[in-house]
Amino acid sequence: MARCLVVQHLAPESPFAVGDALMAAGAEVEICRVFAGDVVPADATGLDGLVVMGGPMSADADDGFPTRVAELELIARAVADGVPTLGVCLGAQLLAASGGAAVYRGAAGPEIGWEEVDLAPPCDADALFADLPSRITVLQWHGDTFDLPDGALRLVAGQRYANQAFRLGPSAWGLQFHLEVTSEAVEGFLVAFGDEVEGVEDLQRIRNEMPDALRRLAPTRDLVCARFAALVTARPFAVPASAHR
Repeated sequence: MARCLVVQHLAPESPFAVGDALMAAGAEVEICRVFAGDVVPADATGLDGLVVMGGPMSADADDGFPTRVAELELIARAVADGVPTLGVCLGAQLLAASGGAAVYRGAAGPEIGWEEVDLAPPCDADALFADLPSRITVLQWHGDTFDLPDGALRLVAGQRYANQAFRLGPSAWGLQFHLEVTSEAVEGFLVAFGDEVEGVEDLQRIRNEMPDALRRLAPTRDLVCARFAALVTARPFAVPASAHR
């Protein structure tokens, strides 16, 4: 059975639709709850997939983020080994940082709420984003942004922050936005992180717009998650052990 590790930084930010897709594909989903003291593996040995979720900490600082260096090392090893890797929000920033890119506070301020983003031409040949609508509405919830690592392809762009999704190498994807969300996820964000919304976005508006936004997002969400899960179970990018000698 394929084994996928999910690094979860906070209780409200579980993998949601990504986890559902992995289990539907027959993968074993192992949750590393770093907020509860779980230890981040030293390398990607035995992993067929890696998912790194979001959180309020900075990918550029150890303060309040004791597992940051270990996560960066794990992500870098997974990318080198061809392990299908998905970084969401903070996870995307960590993926960028693991590739040598800068992560920093966004000059345009926090981006929170339902926002339209545009798929870029490289999506046409991408294993996750091919044949999707050219514009989708997603849930944003971040204050930091990042540069792209050398060799990365921008897949999705936004008006406020250009780097919304990218691929690093053949098997690693970073999503600044929350594609994985369900109604349970959004409500959990609003309850847990509602104080972050004050002065940035109207909390009730996010809630009111949720049913229609999720209805339109669901086909894209489910297809991208299913495609990632299929890569985890197939491991088409696996690097032979001899390549590391």
